[in-house]
Amino acid sequence: MSHHSELIEQDIEAYLEQHQSKELLRFVAVGSVDDGKSTLIGRLLHDTHGVYEDQLSAVKRASKQADVEIDFSLFTDGLKAEREQGITIDVAYRYFSTEKRKFIIADTPGHVQYTRNMATGASTANVAIILIDARLGVLQQSRRHAYIASLLGIPHLFVCINKMDLVDYDQQRFETIRGEFTEFARRLGFKDVTFIPISALRGHNVVHPAESMRWYSDAGGKTLLAHLETVPIAEDRNLRDMRFPVQYVLRPNLDYRGFAGQIASGRIQCGDEVLVLPSLRTSRVKSIDTFDGSIEEAFAPMSVTLRLEDEVDVSRGDMLVHASERPQVAQDFDAMLVWMSETPLDLGRSYFIKHTAQYVRAEVQEVLSHTDLETLEPTPAGGLELNEIGRVRIRAHRPLFIDSYARNRATGAFIVIDSVTNDTVAAGMIADSVQRGSTSMGDDHTQVSAGERRRRLGHAPALIELAGDPSEMKSLAFAVERVLFDRNYVAISMGPEQAHTPEAAWATIERLLALGAVVVWAGELPDLVTQRLGSHRHAKPQLGTGEQPEAPAAAPRADTDALAERVVEQLTTSGTLGV
Repeated sequence: MSHHSELIEQDIEAYLEQHQSKELLRFVAVGSVDDGKSTLIGRLLHDTHGVYEDQLSAVKRASKQADVEIDFSLFTDGLKAEREQGITIDVAYRYFSTEKRKFIIADTPGHVQYTRNMATGASTANVAIILIDARLGVLQQSRRHAYIASLLGIPHLFVCINKMDLVDYDQQRFETIRGEFTEFARRLGFKDVTFIPISALRGHNVVHPAESMRWYSDAGGKTLLAHLETVPIAEDRNLRDMRFPVQYVLRPNLDYRGFAGQIASGRIQCGDEVLVLPSLRTSRVKSIDTFDGSIEEAFAPMSVTLRLEDEVDVSRGDMLVHASERPQVAQDFDAMLVWMSETPLDLGRSYFIKHTAQYVRAEVQEVLSHTDLETLEPTPAGGLELNEIGRVRIRAHRPLFIDSYARNRATGAFIVIDSVTNDTVAAGMIADSVQRGSTSMGDDHTQVSAGERRRRLGHAPALIELAGDPSEMKSLAFAVERVLFDRNYVAISMGPEQAHTPEAAWATIERLLALGAVVVWAGELPDLVTQRLGSHRHAKPQLGTGEQPEAPAAAPRADTDALAERVVEQLTTSGTLGV
């Protein structure tokens, strides 16, 4: 590499120190298929001298096979399958630096089936670059990627309208696309949106200004690199909320006890009073130690060891915070989840959640909505599959110290891990904590999910309400229970005489539904039960024609059995009984 070659030759130590002190900017390139993301990154690397000579020679040799001088996309499309198909599949990371900053680039896939890869690459970015083909305009994939970038909390968006050379550098075409995208971007949460007309293939407005687009530069427009070098990112860090998750307790001898970890957000000084979560004990910072010695102040994302003035009980997974800036302490919370596994989400199954330094068992209890990646609108859903995004409700087995993702990306993010395979199956962003007045469905520590029970029993749980006088409905409930049992359903008949209060009725019904049973209730259900049923199946079958609204308790056995058969057929037809 020729960049900074003179300083490297004269004083390598000075060069390394200068490089170390540069501000780091991470950015991600996204967009629709074949919009030129890999070509743009290759051009950036090439024109900033961020390519090694042997790599450049290899790309030139490979480019000759396609009868072009340099195929810039080959600098990032490293997988054999990518080169064969001409698309990006995996996330490719590349590095370069200029006089002002150092950069980490993530080149992410454009295809919808690789949404999980795109989310992975964008999760730590300060800036998102979305490429739009000047010929095609704003596509649905462009909107989808902008939505995901906004969801992941990326504050700055650069919209590069690429292939301007193929529309004769038409200013009107640029303005049309800018107007259309600006209207859409108002719905998203970016701090700022910047539009740049470029030609990645020819290098126009990437690193150097383009004479062919003087209408842009004469109006004060800067190149993409100039924007990357000057976009303010220091203020994007959360420096107000001090969060220090303890990763390790250091005790090399009897005289030293330190708590090691990375400052997730905020800043800490010697002498600061800190609160230990979850114990709520307080102390003061005695020393901030690093590999190079003690310092007076530290801030995110530095890795340090804190020593406290008092002997307080602190363990891995605990968190040190300022008492005036506490996070939420919650077991129940809502989150946006990007599902990354080929195995669908199993509601109620026990997963691991990794949040800061904690590994906690948790269940996804409910999918509140699913984001349609075509319309970007929330829609009702019963689950999540590969590459799908949805809002879910989660219950952890012990309290977590959380902030909303919008407030603090470090303590608002988590991953979901399959407890059997140890595969990472989802990435999550916390929306809100949820106050619960009752316990969750079933046993908090069960490792058998609702989906596994359905597959074993062959049917879903349901609550059948035989509305009417309980004394009259009791014989019918027993008859329905018999019919269901004969059809291989796990059915249980019960009524008010077995639960003298609404709370007791709900506790029993909740437990039976969690175990996968079909509960047949003789009589009107208490309002408390119907209010708390949530997504569980609940049916109130019609018991007569109007002239004969219900079967009397004294009806002949044959009439009751016949009515029970009709009730079960009605429930089957309506879909209440099923898998």
